[in-house]
Amino acid sequence: MKKTLTLRPASEREDAPKLQRKGRGWNIAESRLDAIHELAREKRRNPSPAQAALAAELAHEDLGQFKPKAFTVIGSAIANFGCLPLKLVVLIDEGDVSAEIEHRRDKSLTEVGIQVVRYTADEVLADPAGVAQATVAAMKARYEELRANSRPARPASRSYGAPRR
Repeated sequence: MKKTLTLRPASEREDAPKLQRKGRGWNIAESRLDAIHELAREKRRNPSPAQAALAAELAHEDLGQFKPKAFTVIGSAIANFGCLPLKLVVLIDEGDVSAEIEHRRDKSLTEVGIQVVRYTADEVLADPAGVAQATVAAMKARYEELRANSRPARPASRSYGAPRR
């Protein structure tokens, strides 16, 4: 009998797994992780029309070190575009995955601090330049958010100006 992927009812499910040392930081067997990376490679070689259109538009943007990489593997999820320094992923809904699986994937990514930006394939194909601009705006907002959170607060009583006489 062939095994198929099924979801357990919500009452029987556990929360997303915590990060561990096994499986490159996730509790995933190395053989499964290698299969996921191979699937991501295959998707990079044969992208859908929506993914190719968005990739072409994002290639024109000057993003420096924050360029999103196509088909980034994070845990057992494959994001269409991922920018790990910003902890941001872009997912394109092609309609091939159930909503419940997408919800669980989004929840797992969010729990480890990764922001998820989602578009439908129709949105991308209708206006790839607009979606690319929205993605860049989300990346800039995420950069500012991470930058603001990493700055230590200045003490109010201390003066940083010229010394007093």
